[in-house]
Amino acid sequence: MNAEDARKAGLPGKRQPGEPRPSSKQIPTVQQSRENFAAKRGLRRLVQGEMPPTAPMSIVDRLAGSPYANPMIQVGGVDNSVRKTIDFTLLLAETMFRFGAGALEVETSMIAVTAALGLRNIEVDITNQSVSINHAPKNATPITLLRVVRSWTNNYAGLTEVHQLVIDIVGGGVGREEAQQRLNEILRKPKPYARWMVTLGSGVFAAFVVAVIGGGLIGALVSMASTLLVGLLSRTLARWRVPDFFVTAMGAFLVTAIALAFVRFEIPIQPGAVVTGGILLLLPSGRLVSAVQDAINGFPVTAAGRFLSVFLTFGAIVSGIAVASALGGLLLVSSKSVTEAPQSVPPPLYLALLFVLLATILIGVVEQTSPRLLLPTAVIGVLGYSVLILVGHFGVGPRLAPAVAAAIVGVLARLLAIRMGAPQLVLAVPSILFLLTGLSIFRAMFTLTIATDSALDGVVGLFNALVVIMGVAAGVVLGDNLARPLSKLGKLGKLSVGLDSRRNRRR
Repeated sequence: MNAEDARKAGLPGKRQPGEPRPSSKQIPTVQQSRENFAAKRGLRRLVQGEMPPTAPMSIVDRLAGSPYANPMIQVGGVDNSVRKTIDFTLLLAETMFRFGAGALEVETSMIAVTAALGLRNIEVDITNQSVSINHAPKNATPITLLRVVRSWTNNYAGLTEVHQLVIDIVGGGVGREEAQQRLNEILRKPKPYARWMVTLGSGVFAAFVVAVIGGGLIGALVSMASTLLVGLLSRTLARWRVPDFFVTAMGAFLVTAIALAFVRFEIPIQPGAVVTGGILLLLPSGRLVSAVQDAINGFPVTAAGRFLSVFLTFGAIVSGIAVASALGGLLLVSSKSVTEAPQSVPPPLYLALLFVLLATILIGVVEQTSPRLLLPTAVIGVLGYSVLILVGHFGVGPRLAPAVAAAIVGVLARLLAIRMGAPQLVLAVPSILFLLTGLSIFRAMFTLTIATDSALDGVVGLFNALVVIMGVAAGVVLGDNLARPLSKLGKLGKLSVGLDSRRNRRR
């Protein structure tokens, strides 16, 4: 076989004189194999998942996107006293629930604390009135502890301090003993505002609400006086251990009866505006928003319990209004006058924004918000109300406009909350109160239960009011999620320790 036949057969042969030496660049065999391997690998990734579809999700993965992502495992490993760590975590979760935190905030805090303190094999379960932890290590006896939440109170300042405590634990700077001591101090610490300040703030807030919706000066003063009386009555009934249903019904009755009495004596007020200012604080707007948030975030049991509580409160308000309207009918007062729209001229825009600013600050006082968060919350409320007016001018419907404004509030609340080391709920809930129009809710419920000749209008009005509330709640959740990527662009205050990707991950 000569050299030419050997080359044709692919065998190495003797190079003839003058024949060029073969170069490695002319033999792309290795390159082709690499390209084929990369193509096959890309195709396999495209048609096949990274993990088996039935693989369980790590509980620490629930922290992704939350302020407690990537918790720092404290030096020293797992604590020898597992029971004490679980007891502390349950007490912390109960405290957050009592102070008004949502289910998602409580769950992420529990997971972050147990992860930071070195506990593995943890499962967390939350219902409407209880929190439980199951610790089941391999080849050991499992431990399951449950704690029931039996009372609730407005204490956003305490919730902020608990939130900051969780941040410090996740950052690795606080051990369990010091954390237990700080939590006990938070529980013993009095609220930032006295009761008389809360009562007075509620009355002035009602006056500002009536002024913003065009109820006039006299209507604002009447609403303030009736709200103060409702506060005193509620405090007295609470000392007598009267259930909340009847306390709310008595408050709605008192507000409506006072408004109808002024109409009976022909005092120039708009009863619909007066009743709206008086019952706005009785409406369970915050609980309804929290219920919708829990339902969206995947806590149906907690959401169902809160929805039931909300509907009972609505029923109490309607009951009080119905009894007062019947009494007004005996006094020859037309019950339909209660639902009449205010005829007074609304204040100028700059004055309305000032009223919204002051009213939001007062709502922060009522909710016992920390003093350093009052002004930021009020600014967010003014911006949300401005967006509501702005999108209304562009022809956005009355159902969609509050949802758009609530989304902006959710974004701003998340960013400022990260900057100031506070939960997003503390800044968002007081800021959306002017987006939840109590007048439309009251009119719909009144028409549905009292004015039976137009019950269909009441059903439509109630549906529209609930759509607005659901839209506002969904907008807050949407804004919160939209702001999470923005919060990771840079270091924002003390919470940046939880967002630093260089933290050791616990898996």
